[in-house]
Amino acid sequence: MGTSEGSRRITMTPGARRVLEAAARLFYERGIHAVGVDLIAAEAGVTKKTLYDRYGSKERIVVEYLADRDERWRAFLAQYLDAAQPAPLARVLAVFDASRAWSAQNSPKGCSMVNAHAEISDPSHPAHPIITGQKQYMLALFTDLARDIAPDAADHLGRTLMLLHEGALVAHGLNIFPDPIGQAREQARALLVAGEGSAGKW
Repeated sequence: MGTSEGSRRITMTPGARRVLEAAARLFYERGIHAVGVDLIAAEAGVTKKTLYDRYGSKERIVVEYLADRDERWRAFLAQYLDAAQPAPLARVLAVFDASRAWSAQNSPKGCSMVNAHAEISDPSHPAHPIITGQKQYMLALFTDLARDIAPDAADHLGRTLMLLHEGALVAHGLNIFPDPIGQAREQARALLVAGEGSAGKW
């Protein structure tokens, strides 16, 4: 598994780890802009001096939060892909299965990268490459998986699978109807099975 751009460079002392854990919970639950360093320090049980000694700035805490989420997601997904049957269809569906399980365990309010992008859209922000990098990674993954199914239409099929996946993540966060990721999985399966039945015409 590769690491995301801007991946962790902070030495994770116990105090730094508590800061990151507190910040991750607060940023996800309340939003990045709504959470200040005073609250993070208080929740982590450290002084502001310790926080700044370890991270230097709130921006760096945001970078570490998103990089940590990205790294953990990629490792989680890799387990599902490794356990999947080698058939291309099974590997595509494994991505949706991983997202469904991850979202149930870690993301009741939707994708942390999508949520962060709503607050951090400036490409010059140091966290921006992590947000977009994860989505580029997912598109590349879907395109690679699609290449094993329809080599001549891999880009188109990869984007279609990505749209199903990302739309499901947003719908999960909105909580308007049950199990959107499971429904997206079935739409992906139906799409791929139909394509096979038409000699790979997507």
